[in-house]
Amino acid sequence: MNKHSGFTRVIKATGYSWQGLKAAFAHEAAFRQELTLALVLAPAAWLLGRSALEWALLLGSLFLVLIVELLNSAIEAITDRVGTEHHELSGRAKDMASAAVFLSLANVAVIWSAVAWGRFFG
Repeated sequence: MNKHSGFTRVIKATGYSWQGLKAAFAHEAAFRQELTLALVLAPAAWLLGRSALEWALLLGSLFLVLIVELLNSAIEAITDRVGTEHHELSGRAKDMASAAVFLSLANVAVIWSAVAWGRFFG
């Protein structure tokens, strides 16, 4: 049985999440780069978007990159914890996680391009 429930559990979970964000910032260069990209583009979303839906799409695509990068970093960390020697399955897991980050970045490009196209040519 879990010793924490209700509001205490929410507070504990928030603390663990904050620790995860701090760890990603401290140890993952890709996370810092993508966070910088998000911080630069977020104000641009307010200028580019013309509706709440467009703002949600633009900002949501940036959040998605950060979420996927956190998962990628977690997969890399746990894979390295198991062993640093080359193993086909470890390599495959890392490559697939990296591909997920790539696709989330492609998603940003598609959404931002579509919104920009609608804004300036639509």
